[in-house]
Amino acid sequence: MGIQPRKGQATGRVSPEVFRQRFRESFSDPAFFAEREALERIEAIAWEAYQEGRKAPRTHPAGSGYADPEYLLSDEWRATREALERAEHRQKDPSTPSRVLVIIGSSRNDGTCPGEVSKSWRLARIAADELARGKVETDLLDLSRITSEYRLHIHPCKGCVSTAMPLCHWPCSCYPNPALGQTNDWMAEIYERWVAAHAVIIITPVYWYQSPSPLKLMIDRLVCADGGNPDPTSTGGKDAALAKQVELDGWHYPKHLEGRVYGLVVHGDVAGIEESRRALSDWLDWMGLHDAGFNARLERYIGYYKPYATSHEELDSDMALQQEVRIVAQAVSRTVADARGGRLASPRQGLQDPRPK
Repeated sequence: MGIQPRKGQATGRVSPEVFRQRFRESFSDPAFFAEREALERIEAIAWEAYQEGRKAPRTHPAGSGYADPEYLLSDEWRATREALERAEHRQKDPSTPSRVLVIIGSSRNDGTCPGEVSKSWRLARIAADELARGKVETDLLDLSRITSEYRLHIHPCKGCVSTAMPLCHWPCSCYPNPALGQTNDWMAEIYERWVAAHAVIIITPVYWYQSPSPLKLMIDRLVCADGGNPDPTSTGGKDAALAKQVELDGWHYPKHLEGRVYGLVVHGDVAGIEESRRALSDWLDWMGLHDAGFNARLERYIGYYKPYATSHEELDSDMALQQEVRIVAQAVSRTVADARGGRLASPRQGLQDPRPK
């Protein structure tokens, strides 16, 4: 029988009444009332999909190159996987320009409730401008978009890896799940942008001693980049018992983003920057990325114990911090050049991890 998954936590499917209430919440604007009959027909289709659990309604046989060529593989997952393969090919091509993914971790922007840009966004633009001066391509990823754009989501990690590493697919196959209304998952695009990059710079504030919610959502969903399974057919999709056996038979925990370079800028106003920066460094180190040196790991307060209302003015006057952010970008740019030129030795080179995970 092997090791069997433990059961009993899930509450089961919701009642038709609860489903109806939640479905109709998206159409509570009185402007939709004229289409009540049409919405009732659409609701019936959605209820049927929910009852049947149609997670991946568009599939085709996996074909050659997969453990089970006959397995009906999600069309969306296949498209994401192929995009990652193309991005990996470009990233490894020595003729392409160096590319740095600059990530804005703040939830704030002036397109929603705060009514003001974030300081992380301002610092990210400083870093991007510095990279551009060094002839480095920059991809600016603003995670605050999930708070201000229509139905743009980073859905939470479901923790498949804790059942068995091979159950965590690379890229993540947990989403989309239209049967549960879990659609418009941004991570398919974000995975591609990480793969295409030679380096990442994360610029983030501290929220209550931790990373902001959008950044943490992305971090959790990147678990599949560290040991994830590139072949969902080998585990029959999400067959937990089969995945446990695959892991116990021997799993190699591939590091899909290994070798990229990173820099960090963590800022706050009262407390928590040191712990947050260390946690981010530990995470990136674990995934096999290389830091660009001491000057690329920055933690600073902006307007220490000053009013929130004047924080942007405090940043305006902190010319030293602005220059330190430029130095982070310079350090990352130089380290990327060394890495691509074969002048950066991997700390893992020649070492065999006795406890891979």
